[in-house]
Amino acid sequence: GDTVQILEKCEGTYIQIMENRQRKKETPTPVSTHHLFVHLKSLMSSNLGEDLEVFFFIYDSRENKPLSERFFVKLNKNGLPKFPEKTERQCTLFVDLGSGDLRKDVYIVVHIIRIGRMGAGEKKNTCNVQYRRPFGCAVVSIADLLTADSKDDHLLKVYACNTESDWSQIHDNIIKKVNSRYNLSGLAVALQLLHGDIEQLRREYMVLFTRGVSITKKLGFSDVIMPGEMRNDLYITLEKGEFEKGGKSVARNVEVTVYALDADGQILKGFVAVGSGEPGGDEYHAFVLYHNNSPRWAELIKLPIPVDMFRGSHVRFEFRHCSTKDKGEKKLFGFSFVPLMQEDGRTLPDGTHELIVHKCEENANLQDCARYLKLPFSKSDLPGNNQTMKGTKESLWITSFLCSTKLTQNGDMLDLLKWRAHPERISDSLSKLKEIDGSEIVKFLQDTLDTLFGILDESSQRYALKVFDCLVHIINLLQDSKFQHFKPVMDTYIESHFAGALSYRDLIKVLKWYVDRIIEADRQEHIQQVLKATEYIFKYIIQSRRLFALATGGQNEEEFRCCMHELFMSIRFFLSQENKGSRPITQTQAVFLQSFPAVYGELLKLFTVREVATFIRETLGSLPTASQADCPLEAVKLHCIAKTVESQLYTNPESRCILLPVVLRLLQAHMQEQRDLIMCAHILTCMLILKNILELYLSILGEFVTCLLALLRHMKDRHYQQLLKRFTSKDELRDFLLHIFTVFRILIRPEMFPKDWTVMRLVTNNIIITTVLYLSDALRKNFLNDKFDYKVWDSYFCLSVIFINQPCLQLETFSASKRKKILEKYGDMRVMMGCEIFSMWQNLGEHKLNFIPAMIGPFLEVTLVPQPDLRNVMIPIFHDMMDWEQRRSGNFKQVEAKLIDKLDSLMSEGKGDETYRELFNSIIPLFGPYPSLLKKIERETWRESGISLIATVTRLMERLLDYRDCMKLGEVDGKKIGCTVSLLNFYKTELNKEEMYIRYIHKLYDLHLKAQNYTEASYTLLLYDELLEWSERPLREFLSYPMQSEWQRKEYLHLTIIQNFDRGKCWENGIILCRELADQYESYYDYRNLSKMRMMEASFYDKIMDQQRLEPEFFRVGFYGKKFPFFLRNKEFVCRGHDYERLEAFQQRMLNEFPHAIAMQHANQPDQTIYQAEAQYLQIYAVTPIPDSQDVLQRDGVPDNIKSFYKVNHIWRFRYDRPFHKGTKDKENEFKSLWVERTTLTLVQSLPGISRWFEVERRELVSRSHETHPPHHKVRIRNSMQSQMHNALWLRSVILCLFYFSQAFFVKDYIMNHPEDGDKIVRLRELMFDYPAVNRYSSSSLSSQASNEVSNITGQSESSDEVFNMQVSAWAAIG
Repeated sequence: GDTVQILEKCEGTYIQIMENRQRKKETPTPVSTHHLFVHLKSLMSSNLGEDLEVFFFIYDSRENKPLSERFFVKLNKNGLPKFPEKTERQCTLFVDLGSGDLRKDVYIVVHIIRIGRMGAGEKKNTCNVQYRRPFGCAVVSIADLLTADSKDDHLLKVYACNTESDWSQIHDNIIKKVNSRYNLSGLAVALQLLHGDIEQLRREYMVLFTRGVSITKKLGFSDVIMPGEMRNDLYITLEKGEFEKGGKSVARNVEVTVYALDADGQILKGFVAVGSGEPGGDEYHAFVLYHNNSPRWAELIKLPIPVDMFRGSHVRFEFRHCSTKDKGEKKLFGFSFVPLMQEDGRTLPDGTHELIVHKCEENANLQDCARYLKLPFSKSDLPGNNQTMKGTKESLWITSFLCSTKLTQNGDMLDLLKWRAHPERISDSLSKLKEIDGSEIVKFLQDTLDTLFGILDESSQRYALKVFDCLVHIINLLQDSKFQHFKPVMDTYIESHFAGALSYRDLIKVLKWYVDRIIEADRQEHIQQVLKATEYIFKYIIQSRRLFALATGGQNEEEFRCCMHELFMSIRFFLSQENKGSRPITQTQAVFLQSFPAVYGELLKLFTVREVATFIRETLGSLPTASQADCPLEAVKLHCIAKTVESQLYTNPESRCILLPVVLRLLQAHMQEQRDLIMCAHILTCMLILKNILELYLSILGEFVTCLLALLRHMKDRHYQQLLKRFTSKDELRDFLLHIFTVFRILIRPEMFPKDWTVMRLVTNNIIITTVLYLSDALRKNFLNDKFDYKVWDSYFCLSVIFINQPCLQLETFSASKRKKILEKYGDMRVMMGCEIFSMWQNLGEHKLNFIPAMIGPFLEVTLVPQPDLRNVMIPIFHDMMDWEQRRSGNFKQVEAKLIDKLDSLMSEGKGDETYRELFNSIIPLFGPYPSLLKKIERETWRESGISLIATVTRLMERLLDYRDCMKLGEVDGKKIGCTVSLLNFYKTELNKEEMYIRYIHKLYDLHLKAQNYTEASYTLLLYDELLEWSERPLREFLSYPMQSEWQRKEYLHLTIIQNFDRGKCWENGIILCRELADQYESYYDYRNLSKMRMMEASFYDKIMDQQRLEPEFFRVGFYGKKFPFFLRNKEFVCRGHDYERLEAFQQRMLNEFPHAIAMQHANQPDQTIYQAEAQYLQIYAVTPIPDSQDVLQRDGVPDNIKSFYKVNHIWRFRYDRPFHKGTKDKENEFKSLWVERTTLTLVQSLPGISRWFEVERRELVSRSHETHPPHHKVRIRNSMQSQMHNALWLRSVILCLFYFSQAFFVKDYIMNHPEDGDKIVRLRELMFDYPAVNRYSSSSLSSQASNEVSNITGQSESSDEVFNMQVSAWAAIG
């Protein structure tokens, strides 16, 4: 067992250190601070009719107290925000929630107050006075937000209180589900938890903060108090009141008005805050409870009064009876008050205060506050003989709570900080420091430390011991997780503010005094606290000495060194002691050793490495060698050694040679006694890594490995049986199996043996699989059914998967002879392990559900190993997984999602092949009738959905295989881009997996950028942009995007797309996005960015008019034959050519991309033999775009620079014409039988788009003869001839065409046989002889001229083909 453990630990530690050594500083700390984002949308209720005030706060139902301030939103009579244009008033961020606050019994509580008449059902009368009255309450557990979908709004049920007297505890009643009823209204709220410190949120959600979203603070400080945090908030809760009837027959309707007043009695304007979200007011009116002399409010208000105004200020509470009669009078009948600061500078203590209600009349003058401030304010402060006022029934109860980083309620802290004013209190103040709350101390940390060292400098003889004890208390206080962030504050204080140049003498003296008394002390607790603070005590000693040396030029150096040596002598003496009697000195020794390594770095500031190494060697060498095995000192001793080996002293050769003997001596003692072998292995590993002697490391481990493997190799069946019988309990057997599986995983790691140790690896693997076969039986017998243990089974499956995937077992990579030898001696161990996995899986029964979907990925990776037998064994497991998941959930969506995600990642890594796809497809027949699986109807559904899944996975694999093969190529070409487009569309349309879809969008975008296809890159990124909205929804970190709001990400995408449209000279599209972004900036009054966007838009217009853009050519490409990739096979596309690229260049480029393709030399549609051929055929010809924007192109006055864009952009349809002879070809005049076939191609997407080519979705054929529209052709002739008059050759061709026209259509036979074309023939004749270039020839001379031209041409050629071609060219030019 120990051998297994030390091997596991040694190897594990080695790998971890090597991997983590460089990124040690980058390890993220767990998030301990959380924040709640709240956005109130509306209150959905049909019977409002009055304005509402909505208050949110976080409530701890366990402690029955609020945890936060209140967030306040005003709603109108329709239940909508009263100020809809000010969205920041509808949102807030509850900040600084601790991890302990995210639990089930912490709630978000919503109180709703209506503003209106006293009774909700009262009819309107002449009284216009409005009261704040209870309306409803809603609660939701904050723990529910951890699992809720943050994209959806929450609809909170609003409950009404049965009785007003219970209003103060309505939320508790709702939580406890008692005494409340649902009034059929709902509050629509967006709630989302955010994580991280507030500064991180400010960076990631910048828009949220720039718009002024309100911050709702926690009551009190957060779990982690940060240095520099500034707060001065006084919270007052109106708890309850007791009032007399005042001569009335019924109870009063009491309204409390709260004012904050300064020392002069002036109202502090804007300092009474009801809640965040709304600005503070000058006064506050509590809600009114109908006919209630004992109202309970529990309303919280905040008074953020500045520190300099606290002294002399007070809060006044005025009480009025609210009449419900017609006049609706509010009559003053009393008041209470409370000062905020006492005479000695202490603030109002936290807690509940019973305030005196002073009676007064309506016309009482309360503005002269000096008159009533002389009166007593609290019943607890009344003198004992004032029984009259103590006995009065009328009282107001309030609870106050101060959260301040500048003011204190603690008199002892004030006495300490003002020690010079009261020197007689110094001793008492130092003694009471330990009783002061830690948050008070850290608030005044620097002032407190200055005080302590000031006292030490002036009265060291008298107060040195007490100052030292106070310093120890503060240092240990910062070890608390709540205050640990103040350690850097103390570090900064020591480095930059500490000025005690003489303090080191007293600190050394007192520390030595404590160490010298350890042995004789009966109680060790206080001394242990001193030793816990050793690190910072030495920091103060070293810094003090450095300050003294700097000020005096290094005086008293010998004295200092002598004191330090004496201190270490005392330490060594105390460490050398063994336990005597009842004094637990070993515990104290352990406390010192825990903090001792932290001192090394401080000592190096004043001593050489050799001196410090000597200190350490002698100190550690003084430890007692003989000790009990269960002594806690032994483990701490090893940890101290480990820290020493990891320190900079051990990396230095000069100090390492001094430390090595004591380290080895302590290690040897532990290893000989077989104690703490895991820690010993860790220390050895660190030592060897630091010395960089890997060979020695392997030789040491080799002894363990050799022994273990030799032992296992010689074990037979009876040995395994004896071994397993020795385990007396299931826990022991479980631990053994976990350890041995872990060791096996270590042994099969590639780095375990040198690369060329193939035989050693094969022997090791053979031993491992033999052992696993024996142990799997124990696993089945002891950890199945009711004794099932997930961890052991998971460890087993993980080992099996890693075993099969080892590089050394992939026989396909070896030569044929080597593969044959391995198979003869060991067989294919992958298949053996695969069969074992299948067998163990079948034994799991219903426990298979524990491994779904976790094991889908690992098992899928095994099936991708190109071994047919292994695949045949493993693939049926997926059928089993689907079956069990169907039983549990009624579907196997989990299996499907995991299967697809893992397939994508594994295939992208280069795993899998065409055979694998076919084999996986063969699982479909497994979905036959299984009567025992499901009921008949479920069986049919299960079978269909199973076949559908496999078909989907197969189609995905086809695309993934194509994608993998294409990505192996070097440069970016159309094949890579087309393959990525195919996969991207598959994830969107067939799988609806948005995350994968977005990933491939960015892969395609990167390909386009690399190929400088900037327009296509813009269209690609636009796909992601269109998925986003202009909202403040927080988005997680994804791909290269940081955590940010949806608005920020969409803005970034817009800017990137605009930039790429600019680079691709597609400015018209960029203008559209500029306008959209400008509208957003304008809506947020971001005029700076609005100006930039408008200027960019203007620059695009300039570029359209000033810069030249080339019109690209378009080419139709057909890919025929079964050798093309799936996404191209037997499909036709239209491609947008590069700049200056003509047909010949494009054909050559395509043949370079597909070097095995055969170019087809005709434009005819291929037959089935071409489609099914085991070859590649390319058919390429140019096509003409058919623009959709005809209105722009036909409008007069539109510049050509603008028209050129619409001719070649947003094109869905293309055409091409193919001349052919219909019927028998007339040898004398070929125009008689010449027809033109026009084909229109419609694409699946317009060009340009996310690719330079898109598939043809539909083709339409239109056959027409050349004579059908002679006027149209004549117009074309005229336009062409005007521009080509200088071209004699072209003119000669036209004359030939006209001649053939006349021979074809003006002859008697044609006119007699086609009487229906009479009008067209007349019109053709008029147009032909209406043109000046033709007019100068008569009909006969034209005939003669044409005959001569024909003779000249035919005389120079061997056949009439050239004549025909010239005729076709001329015809194409004019028609």
